[in-house]
Amino acid sequence: MSNRAAIRYAKAVLDQANEANISEVVFGDMKSVEATIAGSKELRNVLQSPIIKGEDKKQALIKIFEGNSDVTKGLIEILTANKRINLLGGVASSFVSLYNEGKGVKVAHVTTAVSLSEDLETQVLAKVKEMTGSDNVTLVNKIDETILGGFILRVGDLQYNASIANQLSNLRRAFK
Repeated sequence: MSNRAAIRYAKAVLDQANEANISEVVFGDMKSVEATIAGSKELRNVLQSPIIKGEDKKQALIKIFEGNSDVTKGLIEILTANKRINLLGGVASSFVSLYNEGKGVKVAHVTTAVSLSEDLETQVLAKVKEMTGSDNVTLVNKIDETILGGFILRVGDLQYNASIANQLSNLRRAFK
């Protein structure tokens, strides 16, 4: 859900965090902001609402993220001042991606019908490390019951679809 403006803000925040030597702290803040916004439909609605004043949105966000760094709070203030507070989730997501890219961390997205067990997660991480040749891999698990079973693994622009839904779809096409 990142757009150009969100990426530009994220780059600016990353530069500011690097200058202040607190990029890891801000990375934690941005992961928290991203998860909070993604997990709360009400918060997303508030950020998108043209009826709620920007200052009220800013005060709510400062209260929600009061334990975060000054860089994160500054981002909230800048986005409010520029009437772009609705981009906060996209900026946080872009920041996480840029930070990981800068550190050489590969992010693997695994979609499953049920949550991964520790044993299965370890196996998937080993497979991703083998595929990418990188030891620095983070695993993000998304649950989607519509795939029925199996998994879909996406690393960068590579995708491996071993879902039951995909196999059934292939069978349907073969019979037609």
